[in-house]
Amino acid sequence: MRPVFDGHNDLLSKLWAAGDRTGAAFFNGTDGDVDLAKCCAGGFAGGFFAVWVPGDPATAPDPMATCRAFEPVDTTMARQVTLEQAAILHRMSADRPDAIRLCRSVAEIESAQAAGAIAALLHIEGCEGIGPDLDELYLYHSAGLRSLGPVWSRDNIFGHGVPFNFPASPDTGPGLTAAGRQLLSACNRLRILFDLSHLNEAGFWDVAKLTDAPMVATHSGAHTLTPATRNLTDRQLDAIAESKGLVGLNFGVAFLRTDGVKNADTGPEVMLRHIDHLIARLGEGGVALGSDFDGTMIPHFMGSAAGLPALGHAMEKAGYGTDLIARLCWGNWLDVLRRTIG
Repeated sequence: MRPVFDGHNDLLSKLWAAGDRTGAAFFNGTDGDVDLAKCCAGGFAGGFFAVWVPGDPATAPDPMATCRAFEPVDTTMARQVTLEQAAILHRMSADRPDAIRLCRSVAEIESAQAAGAIAALLHIEGCEGIGPDLDELYLYHSAGLRSLGPVWSRDNIFGHGVPFNFPASPDTGPGLTAAGRQLLSACNRLRILFDLSHLNEAGFWDVAKLTDAPMVATHSGAHTLTPATRNLTDRQLDAIAESKGLVGLNFGVAFLRTDGVKNADTGPEVMLRHIDHLIARLGEGGVALGSDFDGTMIPHFMGSAAGLPALGHAMEKAGYGTDLIARLCWGNWLDVLRRTIG
C-alpha cells in the first residue's frame, strides 16, 4: 500500500459537531471521509488534522452557491471551540497511540509510520481562538501545534480571508493586519508552518515579503484552471516556487472543475490537470496532496480516504513514474516539513 501524507482534513471539527469528545467514531467508523478503517484501506498514513470554528448557521450562505461570503465569528466562543477540538486529538493520541499519534517533528512522523500508527499534525485553520497578545499561540505550540492558517474564508484580527467566489480573483481586500504580521513573525520563530490556503492575495504578498520560511498552501488549486478565489494564480505559484515551498492539491470538486460547480461526478483527469499545472510552476518537489476530507465535496471515484489508491492508479495510468508518485503522496510533505517545523 502506497503511504499518503495529506495536507488537510476536518475530522476534528466533524467529531466536535457530533459531540464526540473522545474520537470514538474515528475508531469505530463514521459516515464521513476519514476514520481508522478508511485510512488503513486507503494508505492514509498521516496528515494535518485541522481545528476549525464553525460560524453561525443562521448567517451561512447556500452551500451549493458559486459565490459565498462568511461573517466573522465570536472570539470568546472561538477560544473555547479551539480548545475543545484540539483536546479531541490529544485524547485520541493518548488513548490509542497504536492507531494515531500526535507528532511534533518529522522524526515523530516517521516513527509513527514505522509503528503502523497514523501521524497526526495539529493545525489551526483560522485563528479566531488566538488573541492579539498571542498567549494562546505559545500554549498551543507547547501542546503540539505545528501549523496554522491565520484566517479561514472570513476576516479576523490577523487578516482577510477569501470568500468562496467563482469566477473571481483572490485579490479581495487588504493584507495582513499589524497583529497578522506579529503572528507571522512568531510562527517563524517557533517554527510553525504558516498556511496560505484561505488568505487573500494582498495577505499572500505580505507573507512573501516578511517570511523567512518556505511558503506553503496546504490545500489549494490552480487559479488558471479553475478561477475560484480559493485557488492560486500563476504569479503566486511562482513566488511559492522561489521560496522552495509547496502546494497541497485540494480535492474539493468546486476548486477543480472548470465550471466551478459542486458536482461529485468529477473524474481523476480533472485532478491530474491541476497536478500537472502545479508541477509546471513549482517543480516535482513542490506539489503534494491536501484533500480537505470531511470539509468539502470530493469526487465520487474516490469517495473517502479509502479511495486514495484510485488517485494513485490514475497517476500511474497517466504515466507518472513510481518516484514522482511517492513524492506527491508522501515525500514532498516530509521534505518541506523538515525545513519548517524540523
